[in-house]
Amino acid sequence: MTGGRPALEDGVARSIRAGLGPSADTIARVAAEQAAVLGADAHRATAEALTARLVGLGPLAGVVADDRVTDVLVNGDGRVWVDRGHGVEEAGTRVPTEDLRPLAVRLAGVAGRRLDDAQPWVDGVLPGGIRLHAVLPPLAEDGPHLSLRVARRRPGGVDALVRSGAVSEAGAGLLRAVVAARLGVLVTGGTGAGKTTLLGGLLAQCPPTERIVVVEDVRELDPDHPHVVRLQGRAPNVEGVGGVSLSDLVRQALRMRPDRLVVGEVRGAEVRELLAALNTGHDGGAGTLHANGPEEVPARLEALGALAGMPRVAVHAQLAGAVGVVVHVVRDGPSRRVGGLGVPVTRPDGLVEVRTAAVDSPAGVRPGRGWATLQDRLSGSPGVDGDRS
Repeated sequence: MTGGRPALEDGVARSIRAGLGPSADTIARVAAEQAAVLGADAHRATAEALTARLVGLGPLAGVVADDRVTDVLVNGDGRVWVDRGHGVEEAGTRVPTEDLRPLAVRLAGVAGRRLDDAQPWVDGVLPGGIRLHAVLPPLAEDGPHLSLRVARRRPGGVDALVRSGAVSEAGAGLLRAVVAARLGVLVTGGTGAGKTTLLGGLLAQCPPTERIVVVEDVRELDPDHPHVVRLQGRAPNVEGVGGVSLSDLVRQALRMRPDRLVVGEVRGAEVRELLAALNTGHDGGAGTLHANGPEEVPARLEALGALAGMPRVAVHAQLAGAVGVVVHVVRDGPSRRVGGLGVPVTRPDGLVEVRTAAVDSPAGVRPGRGWATLQDRLSGSPGVDGDRS
């Protein structure tokens, strides 16, 4: 093969046989050697295409490059769906079905994870902060399925949340006060509602003198703060050893002198670690949880606590001591915003309920039944007068 792309591919193949992996640097070096044959423009375009195919996102690179895209979903038939802020829609492109599994396996490798018949699913983070999830058959019946979550914003504090329309000015005052009062925060909402973005904004609001230790199964949080330590879990290897759980990470985090301890999204039995972390005496900790509203938090935690073998009374006792405020985010068409704040309150029977303290909207904050409780917990920090009409 003598011309254009075949010559460049042959050069890369020779490098791989020589023991050099198909890295971007390897492709660039081989492309430079072929520049005299291809010409400057052709060599650059060919190198970029080969990089995308061998070490990048391949046929998904163009879709991810769209600044509006936050989610890319590839089904087993190769059809590609995207979310540009208005719900999921077809992207107008396909991944050839014979290329889908190799693409998923390669991306898992880029993320430092394993994906094969013995480990048929993977969670990982690609360069640039893109979250990867992939599932292989027979778990996925019609073929490999890929999901990419693209982080488009790195929140720069509560002011940035206001500028993006995620919270009103009055609601922002409440969020600033929550951070200043060092309340334990649980951010709730549905899938894609913006929980991670909101929590990132709250953490960015923390004083720069504070040390934030973040514990996650898969890295998602990237707050704009000068002192963040990140700990990430690890799945067991093929022999079933070497796994690192959230429980392990929380124990390590407590030895790292955190000013604020943060546990990433809770989906199962790791709720025990979240509640334990927020009950360690490190005020101002935080976590996220899937829930349809603040008032559903106790029942949701009960269900997850049962997976961890926690009695109902233990879940409520931990909740009462761990969480000072619940911040709920909602997705309203293309916008993701704070829907309101709730406060956990212990009832006479010893169980906890979450009362709506404030409902946020672009028009401002409307106090709810838990407003007075929220103001008590924020005492000593700047408060916000709500519109009681």
